[in-house]
This record gives sequence, C-alpha cells and structure tokens, in this order.
Amino acid sequence: MFLSRSETYPLDDMIDVASGRTRADLVLKNASVVNVFTGEIEEGDVAIFQNYVAGIGKYEGDKVIDLKGQYVVPSFIDAHVHVESSMVMPIQYARAVVPHGTGAVVADPHEIANVLGIEGILYMSKSMRGGPLEFYIMVPSCVPSTDLETNGVSLDFLDIKPVLTEHYVLGLAEAMNYPGVIYRDPVILDKIRLALAMEKRVDGHAPGIAGNDLNAYVAARITSDHECTTLEEAKRKMARGMHIHIREGSTAKNLRDLAPIITPETAMFCSFVTDDRNTLDLLTKGHIDIMIRDAIELGVDPVLAIKVATISPAVHYGIQYVGAVAPGYYADLAVLGSLGKVDVKMVFKQGMLVAKDGKMVREFGMAEEPRLRRSVNIHWLEPHDFEVKARGTHINVIGMIPHQIVTDWLVEEARVIDGLVVPDTDRDIAKVAIIERHNATAPHAIGFVKGTGIKEGAMVSSIAHDSHNIVAVATNDHDLIEAAIQLVRMQGGIAVVRDGKVLASLPLPIAGLMSDRPIEEVSEKLQELKEAAHEIGSELDEPFMSMAFLSLPVIPRLKITDKGLVDVDNFRFVDLFQVKGSG
Repeated sequence: MFLSRSETYPLDDMIDVASGRTRADLVLKNASVVNVFTGEIEEGDVAIFQNYVAGIGKYEGDKVIDLKGQYVVPSFIDAHVHVESSMVMPIQYARAVVPHGTGAVVADPHEIANVLGIEGILYMSKSMRGGPLEFYIMVPSCVPSTDLETNGVSLDFLDIKPVLTEHYVLGLAEAMNYPGVIYRDPVILDKIRLALAMEKRVDGHAPGIAGNDLNAYVAARITSDHECTTLEEAKRKMARGMHIHIREGSTAKNLRDLAPIITPETAMFCSFVTDDRNTLDLLTKGHIDIMIRDAIELGVDPVLAIKVATISPAVHYGIQYVGAVAPGYYADLAVLGSLGKVDVKMVFKQGMLVAKDGKMVREFGMAEEPRLRRSVNIHWLEPHDFEVKARGTHINVIGMIPHQIVTDWLVEEARVIDGLVVPDTDRDIAKVAIIERHNATAPHAIGFVKGTGIKEGAMVSSIAHDSHNIVAVATNDHDLIEAAIQLVRMQGGIAVVRDGKVLASLPLPIAGLMSDRPIEEVSEKLQELKEAAHEIGSELDEPFMSMAFLSLPVIPRLKITDKGLVDVDNFRFVDLFQVKGSG
C-alpha cells in the first residue's frame, strides 16, 4: 500500500514534475506552507508526485484540492513512545493518532520485550508495517531494567544484534540503568558499543542526573533524555549536548515546566514525546497536536512548536526526507485550519489522504490475529500471604505525586491491628502488592502507598512498569485476592473490585498489556474502570497508569517490585520497617 522507505526514488520523473514540465498527481492549491527551515510562511501550491513533494510554487495536477489559505505542515512525529501503553494493537493505535496529524512515531517496545523478549519485539515490528502511521523502532536496552525485579526474559547484546540491523530500527532505546552506564556495567556497555558500531543513536533515561555523573553518562554517547521534570534539569542536560524530549503522557506531564526551553536557538534540540499515553486520552484529548497547541498557549512561537514536532526529531534520529514540506521529501503532511489552534483538517501519508476532519477516511486491517503466549502465570497465593506482621512502629511509605511518576519517600506511623500492619484510609494509606506473573515463582512483595485516595476495595493491573508483574492497591486482603484472581481469569488486564465483586474490568490478553479489540471498545472499558476507581474513592486523573509506575525501580525515589521495596537513589532494597535516617 505504502512504499517502504528503502524503495527506489523516481529521480527523473520527480525532476520533470518539480520543473513544471509534467503534471503532478495531486496539487494542494492556495496553501500557506510552514517552512521549518526558515521559520516563514510561504504562499503557494504544493505539488505531489507519487509519494513525494515535488515542489512549492505554481503547479497543475491531475487532482486538485483548493486549501483556500489553510496551513500545510509536515505531519507530526512522536519521538519516544511505548505503543503498548495505549493498551491497543499498533493498527488500532494508528487509528487514534493519525487523525490528529501524527505521521510517525519512534517506538520503544520494551514493555512487551520484558514479557516476551525478541518474540514480542518482532510481533510489534510486524504489526506496525504497512499502515497509515510510520513506525520506527528503538531496540530495548534494558530487559530487565534492573536486577531488582523479576521479568519474563532477559536480552543481551547478542539477542538484539540482528534486530539492530533492520533499516527501520534507529538505535538503542532508553538506557535506564544509568548507574550501570556510569560505573561501567559490561551488560549495558556491550549494547551501547554495538549500537555505536552500527552508527545508531542511543536514547537516554537519567532522571535528576547532574555534575560529573551527567558528563560520564553523555560521554557514553547517549544523546537524548525524556525524564526532565524541571527547566533547570533540561537546561543542564542540553548544555551537555543532549536532545531534550519534552514529555506529556497520561501520568507524567512536563510540558508546562519545560516549554520555556524552546527558543529559536534551541528548538532543533527539542522534541515532543508522549512516552505513555492511554487510549482514552488519545481519543478524547489528542496526541502531538495538543502538545503543540499547549506549547503555543504557554508562549512558544507557533512555527517553532511545529519545528519541535517535525524536523527536529527527524534530524536527531537521522530520518531522511521526513519532517519538512520540501522538494524530494515524503508527502507526509497535515493541513491545519489555524496555526494557533492546530486544528487538523486533513492528513496525508506519502501523498495519500488517510484522515479528514478527525476521522480515518478508510480502515486499515491488522497484519495478523494476535496469538501470543504467556500473559498471567502466578504462584498460588493464600490470604495470609498478604499479611504484614508489625516489626516496628513506623514504616516506609511510597508517596504519590500528582501528574508525575517520581514518588516521595515517606515515613509514616504504622496502623497496627492484632499485630498486623493494615491500611489506614483516614490517612490515605493503602496496601500495595507486586506479584510475579511470568514464571509462577513465589516472589511477591507487600508495601504501603499514600495518595491513591481509595477508601474501599482494590485496583489491580498486569501493567506494572517495567517488568509487568501484577500490581494491586487495596484497602483489604479479601478484595486484593479477588482482584488477583480476576486477572488470572482474564489472562491479563485491569480490574476494580469491591466487597468481592468486580465493578469493572478490561481484559488485555496480548502479553497482559494490550487488547485485541477495537480502540473504541477499549476506550469505553477504560472509562468504566476510571469511574469504578473513583467510586471506591480514587481522585487520581489516571489511577491505573499511576499505579503501574509504583513498581518502576529506575524512577526516584521509593518504589516496590516483586522482590521488595527499592531505594531508587541508591539502587538497593530497603526493609519496610527500616526507617531510621531514610525519610
């Protein structure tokens, strides 16, 4: 349907069309073309031949669309995203984002890789080919992310080497084991050496890093970072040569704080990313288009915002002939009614109209029916397995921070009943459990979290970054057990339970991460889940994605994996009751 980026370029014919000697296939008449090279708005016609832009000026074509002054921009690029976090298959994901003007994404499939390894990566790669959205891949660098958790499979540099040779693979994904880089862990350094030898990019992930540690990390030729939460952090990383990925996901929202870094001098060193955004947000709020719009409202020049969303990531990743409206570039375009409102009217992929007025103009089928093994496979658990015997008067508690995936490290007085530490809903302290779900081994860990808001029942999910074990937040052990059982029934998914009854659920049979259903159905189920979560007391905007990040041991400060509580600052385990000097 669409040309592979490696197809032969029609050189002679392109020259004839560009010169005006031959008619174009399609002409977008009377366009206001946003020039990302000069920052100017150019009036004229956009001539398209086959899959490419032939020229901008005065042209005639076999087909003509009069834009009457509407704006033509390059289609947008999401420079770092985990498609699995949308909870739908790649073709369904494309149906959500393409009508919003997105033409390409740089995808890191490390969620499914942590469950299924190379099999998962190849499945995603195959599912992404040939549709209306261009998928580029960064090969996961840290599977598992650390040795502080149990995941489905481990990948070394020999495992990923064949995948790195593919033309659509741009490099090595986020090197989140940043202490491993700084202290020369051969496991991560072998992968970096491999990527550099193949002249591929290496993406970063190093929250809060500074000083000589930052110098050491960048000296490994890691060239980007999407974990900046403050303007100061973004500036110091950019000053060391890092490309700043400005993130606005469903949970982690950093655009407001980082928007001031976008200036005429720095725009080429910034990109917009969503990282993790669920289906409901994609359908109701948008994608990169809303980031551009919000950036403009925060004072960023509209053309600079367009530049950050297009040519900047294309140049950074070495994606040739993408990210601009210019002769010889792929005709991956979006038409906007207003530059300030970023209201997407039409979207073209390689010169073909694929979306109009917020809807796909045609449906694109999935590559194959999903049939992947190993979703939920847990060791048998009894109610007493979740009991916490009191061994002190105070406990370490994970403190949730609104709109962030970083957490506080709190020390709270334990509520003790009959010798057991129990949740305290009056102080918004719930129990959190992580249960290993890949190999039916025994590991599981119990801790406490403050900030979920739940007053009763339990929430549970098989999405728990990055190893994707089962994560549950509960006010009582009975509902916690029932919630875990529901996940086994569904073979992966999300559920809300109260008084032993399932209030809402969403099966995710593809590796426990994605649905095999249409995006509209998934969005509807997710809305029901959010309503159920609010019904049991949670006031979080994104209760399930917030819960999913409680287990990520590479994001400060206190987290929990199936092996126990993790002091992320020092990459070590900490006892629930060992609170002296750690608050």
